[in-house]
Amino acid sequence: REVIKDVGYCDASWGFDFHTCSVLTAIHQQSGDIAMGVDSGGAGDQGLMFGYATNETDELMPMPIVLAHRLTKRLAEVRKKNILKWVRPDGKSQVTVEYKNGKPVRIDTIVVSTQHSPDVTNKQLERDLMEKVIKPVMPKGLYDPTSVKHHINPTGRFVVGGPMGDTGLTGRKIIVDTYGGHGSHGGGAFSGKDPTKVDRSASYMARYIAKNLVAARLTDKCEVQLAYAIGVADPVSVLVDTKNTEKVSVDLLDKLVRKHFPLTPRGIIDHLKLRRPIFRKTAAYGHFGRNEPEFTWEKTDKSKVLRKDAGL
Repeated sequence: REVIKDVGYCDASWGFDFHTCSVLTAIHQQSGDIAMGVDSGGAGDQGLMFGYATNETDELMPMPIVLAHRLTKRLAEVRKKNILKWVRPDGKSQVTVEYKNGKPVRIDTIVVSTQHSPDVTNKQLERDLMEKVIKPVMPKGLYDPTSVKHHINPTGRFVVGGPMGDTGLTGRKIIVDTYGGHGSHGGGAFSGKDPTKVDRSASYMARYIAKNLVAARLTDKCEVQLAYAIGVADPVSVLVDTKNTEKVSVDLLDKLVRKHFPLTPRGIIDHLKLRRPIFRKTAAYGHFGRNEPEFTWEKTDKSKVLRKDAGL
């Protein structure tokens, strides 16, 4: 209930309210068949996990997802600070960025949708979101308000939202949680999984590896793929893909990864300190590109030793 309250669903007239909603719990032990392989340090499931980094932003994240998260954070801010009194909790964003030669050059399209009170007009809504949400957070070098295509609440009405409005709670959105469509995704969601599930922990390690290789200036872009078999500790595959932007050989990068990063589930959990109650913040604004202390996989503490070991 406290989480629902923090999200902002505090009024029963909105259709969902932390005071009156039903909360059901049904928790039981994991299957002993699974635990038999996991408790000894093996992976909690099979699968492919990917991590990605690029030097096009300070966060070493793709520009479109960075901007989309800025918009949704600002949407929450104007609501919680009562800057725009008509904004309600449900909302989303999308940003299309034009690239030339692999670099972002301009914002092409911005989509912002937000739940709102029934008394606000479309004209006021569009004006307020442009002036109070979009313009304050868009980078001036990429954003020209006269040429960007803006789609603000394009359906025209968004009064009913949250779990009352749609079955939008069928699963965490794996692309907004990661890189906004850049790089690859193995298909496994993160939320609701403890770190023995490599869907979560190995994805964090893959990001940590990719980010440190880019921070070390050994490559401009980097995608790291890890693959596991259930009950087996070591990955069955480790692949480093630089998108042809490497500054040293890919063979060397592969050796550096295997030398400097723990890749077993137990090693990942220990190195990134994933046994702590740190995952709540990941439920909004993505799992990557964050600088809060809980996000240990965002550190670039390996970059210096990687650069030195690469002979640079």
